[in-house]
Amino acid sequence: MSESLHTLVQRCRHLEDIKKSRFLAQAAPVDDAGQALGFVREVGDPLATHNCWAYRIGQDYRFNDDGEPGGTAGRPILQAIEGQGIDRVVVVVTRWYGGTKLGAGGLVRAYGGTAAECLRVAERVPIVAMARLGVHVEFAELALLKARLEELGAQVEREDFDTTGAMLELRLPESLATDAQARIVDISRGRSEARRLD
Repeated sequence: MSESLHTLVQRCRHLEDIKKSRFLAQAAPVDDAGQALGFVREVGDPLATHNCWAYRIGQDYRFNDDGEPGGTAGRPILQAIEGQGIDRVVVVVTRWYGGTKLGAGGLVRAYGGTAAECLRVAERVPIVAMARLGVHVEFAELALLKARLEELGAQVEREDFDTTGAMLELRLPESLATDAQARIVDISRGRSEARRLD
């Protein structure tokens, strides 16, 4: 995928009735597998016929058919995620059986289609690659440095003081890391140099 990946801004849901069965897709942005599986446990309905799901977080992905015929639920949900260019997301599609069998093709369309529609209407945000930098700064330059790095979108994740200044751990967009490193050398007149932490 050459286009940039997106993730969801917040949780979303989409409900469809297909041949008397009710399908509810619920999706959420996640940062790791533990969060994804937690969402599956949280939103799955123990009284429903099936709670099928899939997640993708970078190269890590999993899916589950929860008792539906193999390949008819979890994989189509995963394909809906990939087809929309979304990452760091989990989707659970819950089915309440309505008495009419859908057949394998019908199940694939129902699970994949409900998941895809849920993601299609969701509010998205581009995923920005982030970098982490560590730098020791003298007290005299600390305020100016923090202000100038904030202009680049840097966030101070940690700040530890010693007798001469502060050790900062910064998180900022990867595309601006080199600018930030140059800015730090400039402001400190060569006394401070940021190193990569990741």
